[in-house]
Amino acid sequence: MQHIIRRITGLVFVGLLRVTTGCRVRNPILETPAARPSATSLIIPSPSHTPEQQRAQTSTPTPPPISPIPQQDVPIAAIIAFLQGLPLDAFFEESFKQLMLRDPELVTELGLADKFGVRNDRLNNLSEEYLLDTQMLQMAVLDLLRSYPRDTLSSEQQLSYDVYRWYLENQVQGHPYLYHNYPVHHFLTGYHFDLDFLFTNLHPLEDESDVQDYIARLSQVDDQVSQLLIGLEKREALQAIPPLEILDMTTQNMVVYLGAPVADIEYIEAQAIPVYTKLSEKISAIESIPEAKKEEYLDSARIEIAEGFIPAYVALISYLEGLKPAAPVEAGVQKLPDGEAYYAYLLAKETSTTLTAEEIHTLGLTEVERINAEMEEVFNQIGVGQSTGSSSRMSQAIDVCGYIDAATGSGKTQVVDTYQDILDEMENSLGEVFDHLPATRVVIVPREGFGGGGFYVGAPADNSRPGEFHAGVGGSRIPRFNMPTIAYHEAIPGHHLQIALAQEADLPTFRNQLAFNGYIEGWALYAERLAWEMGMYADDPCGNLGRLQLELLRAVRLVTDTGIHAKGWTREESRIYMRLTMGEGGWIHEVDRYIVWPAQSTGYMVGMLKILELRQRAEEALGENFDIREFHNLVLGNGSMPLEILEAVVENYIQDSVEG
Repeated sequence: MQHIIRRITGLVFVGLLRVTTGCRVRNPILETPAARPSATSLIIPSPSHTPEQQRAQTSTPTPPPISPIPQQDVPIAAIIAFLQGLPLDAFFEESFKQLMLRDPELVTELGLADKFGVRNDRLNNLSEEYLLDTQMLQMAVLDLLRSYPRDTLSSEQQLSYDVYRWYLENQVQGHPYLYHNYPVHHFLTGYHFDLDFLFTNLHPLEDESDVQDYIARLSQVDDQVSQLLIGLEKREALQAIPPLEILDMTTQNMVVYLGAPVADIEYIEAQAIPVYTKLSEKISAIESIPEAKKEEYLDSARIEIAEGFIPAYVALISYLEGLKPAAPVEAGVQKLPDGEAYYAYLLAKETSTTLTAEEIHTLGLTEVERINAEMEEVFNQIGVGQSTGSSSRMSQAIDVCGYIDAATGSGKTQVVDTYQDILDEMENSLGEVFDHLPATRVVIVPREGFGGGGFYVGAPADNSRPGEFHAGVGGSRIPRFNMPTIAYHEAIPGHHLQIALAQEADLPTFRNQLAFNGYIEGWALYAERLAWEMGMYADDPCGNLGRLQLELLRAVRLVTDTGIHAKGWTREESRIYMRLTMGEGGWIHEVDRYIVWPAQSTGYMVGMLKILELRQRAEEALGENFDIREFHNLVLGNGSMPLEILEAVVENYIQDSVEG
């Protein structure tokens, strides 16, 4: 899964794909001049946040003051006027830039700050006024796009037009549901995880200006949380509140992060918070900053954390605690106003198809039956019989296939080394099915506090770091049998191969960067199956069982997600179905993911089946002229796109190939 499908601002944009296999502008101590609009490129940053130069009544030494960069706040109407009349290719670039600038955290995540002429010094504005302005801009950009006569465009421009129009139309269709989602929850895409990940993984810390930007962002956390709390109150009025168990997990996670209960706030040490320890670690390696200045910056950061960041977190935890008596019994979004229409919208967004909830539910049941039959053969192959007592077939299989004890340092190293061996072997075999590979490399990042599984973080556009496969090394037992499949999904030939190729392609920026869930997760699941077709499991029945287990999980997701949000299944009913279908083990925790992230999990299986269907069509039409490498070039070479547009691309390819 890619990190990320985030954006409280409403930009359904994925730079990072966070996928749990088991699915990221400078306010310095001012030295750099402000970016100014040029005649051909209008830079419109989000409104400036001016932090206090020093918090009141502190006994610590006075740190250097943080001064805001002078910014030019341009109304939405001025942006629209600027975009009118541009040539289409320029319109693609400039309009997408303006949409991106509404989301400065994502600009950092994708490494586009330098390209856009802004700094990495701002957090997202979560105020309702700003969100509604963003919606206004999205509608205006869509209207302007429609003003270009499609039939006069080149074929490549037409494809860009279609992808951009689908994206914008989908955004606009989601406008009525601004407060239907759950921005704060226990899972990877929760607000507090995103915020920590921005600071500790995504924000660059290579020079002094990066440090200045980091501290400027720390100074804005309290304001952002204040905006978030107002939004949570609006959600509360709509009953957009997660079940009690999820609220409990969320507050527990946040308390662990702070290192002390809310009642003991005076004992929470700023220096122990990860956003401080990461800065301290990184700043020590920046040789261009004098040691005395480093200490001043760290003092600034500590004050911002102690006086702003920690109280903001405490306020958020307190609010969530106060929500618990109102937590609903119902788990699905159908309980919300227009909940049925909202879920239908989410299914269309996440699968980029017109499949209904009932059709997806039925598809899931069919796939569960198919995969179970295939797993039966492999269980027999490795000598695992029926479940006996408390020992399920899967737990027996784990014992047969082995696991890595990751409770020790050597065990964690072994996990990383095993993943690296898997990827090295796959890399040596890629030429059989691909003739175009990315130049961007992928590295394995061990992820503490994260059990088996992993997620992928794409390389930024500025090439400041490679693609990253964050591999979970937490827990004491990492089963070996699904490690190959996790590596194939997250890295190659899955997320890394697809996303890096899209980023390197000669395409409009929006096609390099947009990520449509059904396509990206569908490709990663297709990559798992492709590895099997390539013979990677020929001598590894345990690995093949792990592949099938994870494929079964994706089919179960279709059933469970639609069960929760369209059929009124309770949390416990969903957990029972998952336990009965997946066997004993930890998978029942996935139910809570589906509750807070409705429909996202449906994109995997729907996307894979569509890619397989399109490949079969091409094979049947082209016969012996079919080349799987050429097919993969077609699917990957145009960047991420909605599945219905991918289908049209493949159909045009088939027609041209047959006629040519």
